Amino acid sequence: MMEGDNFTAVSEFVLAGLTNHRKTQILLFVVILIIYLFTLLGNVVIIVLVKTDSRLHTPMYFFLTQLSGLEICYVSNIVPQMLVHLLSGNGTISFIHCTTQMYIGLSLGSTEGLLLGVMAYDRYLAICHPFFYTVTMDKWRRVQLTIVSWAGGFLLSMMNVGCTLRLPFCGPNHINHFFCELPVLLKLACTDTYATETIIFGAGVLILLVPLSAILTSYGLILSTVLQMQSAAGRSKAFSTCASHLAVVALFYGTVIYIYMRPRSRTTPDSDKKIAVFYIIVTPLLNPIIYTLRNKDVHGALAKMLNKQH
Repeated sequence: MMEGDNFTAVSEFVLAGLTNHRKTQILLFVVILIIYLFTLLGNVVIIVLVKTDSRLHTPMYFFLTQLSGLEICYVSNIVPQMLVHLLSGNGTISFIHCTTQMYIGLSLGSTEGLLLGVMAYDRYLAICHPFFYTVTMDKWRRVQLTIVSWAGGFLLSMMNVGCTLRLPFCGPNHINHFFCELPVLLKLACTDTYATETIIFGAGVLILLVPLSAILTSYGLILSTVLQMQSAAGRSKAFSTCASHLAVVALFYGTVIYIYMRPRSRTTPDSDKKIAVFYIIVTPLLNPIIYTLRNKDVHGALAKMLNKQH
């Protein structure tokens, strides 16, 4: 236990995990490990294909590699520790490790929200303004938008986590979750958290609702443009690309807004854990599948890479 006005009285937390039944823990360990490995494989394959195939050296696939790299970091921040806890049956985590995990997870999640907004903007330019697209979305502009997404995510999260860590934590130290997440940790504070929750809600509006509004506006304009296309093949390709983007947006924003934008009084630990399993474990696995399932360019690049192996 640490003492002092500027420090927390809690030196470690105990994560309840998904279950306390030993056989179920072992089963979950195997299932989650398999999902984790497939998630890594799927996202690494996308990065390798885009880097090695010149046909994929376009802004859309550049941003897709950023998303894949982000997903690898995101699951690797949480899942390995989760697997260790499932295997050992012990969910103890130090205060420093817990807050570090919370900050990295929140930062990467915020970055993904901004990056999905950038990807929607990219599709808007490509479909609605094709003649200016190459000039507007040049290499430098891509780098700028990527830097803004990553920096914005980490800086806004620093503010949220900083406000949370100023609160006193004097016990209890049991967390009914499988990883350290900001809304759950707030419930353990030994003081009124209304002001902190207000700040976090405001940051959530910036990091979630503003990009989501931009995404919906972009796709509204895209839909209007696509419906006016004379070419059926062009409409089909545009719809296919945008449908995959919208599916990822719906998966990400639907679950995250449900967790972070609700009043704390309406949350229940068990429902939060179920939703968290979806966006921590399932969504990063589905993203590469959604983006590549009907993507002929990626299929061609994968076939080319496999043919080189033989």
